[in-house]
Amino acid sequence: MSHTHEHDHHHEHNHDHNNNAQSNLSFDEKIVKLLEHWIKHNDDHAGTYRDWSKKAKDNNLEQAGLMIQEAAEMTVQINDKFREALKNMNT
Repeated sequence: MSHTHEHDHHHEHNHDHNNNAQSNLSFDEKIVKLLEHWIKHNDDHAGTYRDWSKKAKDNNLEQAGLMIQEAAEMTVQINDKFREALKNMNT
């Protein structure tokens, strides 16, 4: 399935998800590139979530801040799985 779309994020970058652009790569090369991209992307989001968690707490939205912080932690856990997948590809 091929799709192309762009979207903006708070961390000021755009994505063009065009899977055909990497068609000259082997499957292993593609999945490594995807995992590396997803890790970077999620790290950016986790940082943004932490920032907004603090802002929410600073603005008397303690519960919302806690939930946003939890989302940041879940994002880090997802990246742990992606890093594990990368490690397993190198063995």
